[in-house]
Amino acid sequence: MTLIEMGKNAKLAAGQLMTASTPLKNSALEAIADALIKNTDIILDANKKDTESAKARGISESMLDRLTLTSTRIASIADATRQVASLPDPVGQVDSTVIRPNGLKISRVRVPLGVIGMIFEARPNVTVDAAVLCLKSGNAVILRGGSEAIHSNIALTEIMQNALEKAGLSRFSVQIISDTSRETAKELMRLNGYIDLLIPRGGAGLIRTVVENATVPVVETGVGNCHVYIDEHAQIDMGVNIIYNAKTSRPSVCNAAETLLVHKNIAEQFLPKAYEKLREKNVEIRGCSETVRILGNVKPATDTDYETEFLDYILAVKVVDSVDEAILHIKKYSSGHSECIVTDSYPTAEHFLSQVDAAAVYLNASTRFTDGGEFGLGAEIGISTQKMHVRGPMGLTALTSIKHIIYGNGQIR
Repeated sequence: MTLIEMGKNAKLAAGQLMTASTPLKNSALEAIADALIKNTDIILDANKKDTESAKARGISESMLDRLTLTSTRIASIADATRQVASLPDPVGQVDSTVIRPNGLKISRVRVPLGVIGMIFEARPNVTVDAAVLCLKSGNAVILRGGSEAIHSNIALTEIMQNALEKAGLSRFSVQIISDTSRETAKELMRLNGYIDLLIPRGGAGLIRTVVENATVPVVETGVGNCHVYIDEHAQIDMGVNIIYNAKTSRPSVCNAAETLLVHKNIAEQFLPKAYEKLREKNVEIRGCSETVRILGNVKPATDTDYETEFLDYILAVKVVDSVDEAILHIKKYSSGHSECIVTDSYPTAEHFLSQVDAAAVYLNASTRFTDGGEFGLGAEIGISTQKMHVRGPMGLTALTSIKHIIYGNGQIR
């Protein structure tokens, strides 16, 4: 099937979804969740093909973790699907209503966007996350995953399509592009007339390629060069636990910390304790000259290290003279995703929170919480690092637009 044909089918499916009732959409999502559990063995067999191929190509441990599915992870994906079904339906919600002096009643009502295009990399769970969020918000979706997860993605999509048909919705509500060539990806980026919004989810290279080549509307997501700043008034043990969690709980995701900034007045006490904890996961430290002096045998950091989203067990470290130097460093290198300060000083915290410009800014908590589920949105379709339309984790409301409905009784202008 050509992309044009997929686009036409998606438009027809979107027309059905636009007026689908909330109970029907929820029933379809429950059917998908049931089907995922029922077909776990089929999904794992497909995923095994992907992981074996990835190992043969020498994929990194962290990237392999992103690619790998287990029965537990499939159960979590099914649970996330049920959570989305339980969430309020944004379609038809009235944001506001005003009555004008001339008697016109104007309401802002939430409506689906139409057809969502999704380009993403090696995380097959995104296939389901994206599909169920689009379905609940009344949108059809065309998915284009990476070659690394193609067998998993096709299996997951076919299972969802069959469940949709049984529930009474078009199987074309969710489609997967089986051709993972760059040419097909670029064709999707230019599928004007069919794609209402394109969402790239992956590394910096993917995001840049989509932004530079797309002629359809795009939401930038995902790149996470995230920082944790340990202030001079921080609790050392709290800071150690936060950076350990932010860096090592799952280093391959966009909300993992990539750079640790430490105030000079606490560095001598904090860095050895943090280093000892991080070594439990064999984290490689790349530090400034002061970090090297304090810790000894660690690799010197370069400017490239401070601007890199490692997505691995690597952490750039810098000792700073003040909170303002930390803020300046973040302004220079941040991708606008998630930033954190650890401090017991209220004035310092408020200064940091107001001056740092990012989708999520934390006080005394790990950056790993920047997630649709953790924010109460259900499974997210991505984390927007731009400021237009949406910012931060993108849940159901982010996949809707506004229609103005005006009630009159003969008014003319």
